Amino acid sequence: MIDVRDIRKCFGEVVAVDGVSFEARDGRITGLLGPNGAGKSTAIRIVTGLLAPDSGTAQVDGLDARRDGLRARSRLGILPDARGLYARLSARENVRYFGELAGLPRAALEARIDELFALLELSPHADRPVHGFSQGERMKVAIARAVVHGPQNVLLDEPTNGLDVMSIRSMRRFIRALAAEGRAVLFSSHVMQEVAALCDDVVVIGGGRVVAMGTPDEIRSQGGAASLEDAFVRLVSGAELGEVAR
Repeated sequence: MIDVRDIRKCFGEVVAVDGVSFEARDGRITGLLGPNGAGKSTAIRIVTGLLAPDSGTAQVDGLDARRDGLRARSRLGILPDARGLYARLSARENVRYFGELAGLPRAALEARIDELFALLELSPHADRPVHGFSQGERMKVAIARAVVHGPQNVLLDEPTNGLDVMSIRSMRRFIRALAAEGRAVLFSSHVMQEVAALCDDVVVIGGGRVVAMGTPDEIRSQGGAASLEDAFVRLVSGAELGEVAR
């Protein structure tokens, strides 16, 4: 479980996040939704321990991301994007390398890679160098690398960005499987269709603050709109106009 409480972070005079609180619970997919510049990335970096909040706390399974960073990060699987793969290595070699860094025994690691590649429909490409992979194939390798050590909490930043329809469907199945295993999945996106299709809970951030949270149906109700997109626009526009109480 990821538990964020009243985090605040400023960069000079710019307030990036201002009292943000939310939870990503085990066995559920939580969507972190907001426009560019809303504070999503800053909140995510605080959860991962890459940034220290000026105040407030972020905990991963009860471990403080700031004070107990190494142990907290060991409980996280992080997918920032599909970059950072070693182009000359095969898909299997890329994932194996990160599994070895996590200290997984060789036999268990190879079995885990086979399992992940089967779930992600990567098995036919396992031993190909990734430099010739499509965007979707690279993203699948990146997510396999992120979860190879079996983390309880998985943090995904725009995991379907740039993917074709078939790759999106495969990625959705995999994300749902992670939650079905009891893992907490925090899913950052600005694509309403993906949030509506995948998320059990949604946290809407605007202007560095949480402006709404709940199930997709509850977000529609709070925004007074039939569609998630219209509700999102109303809620974020209200925040920008200062209609959401600090």
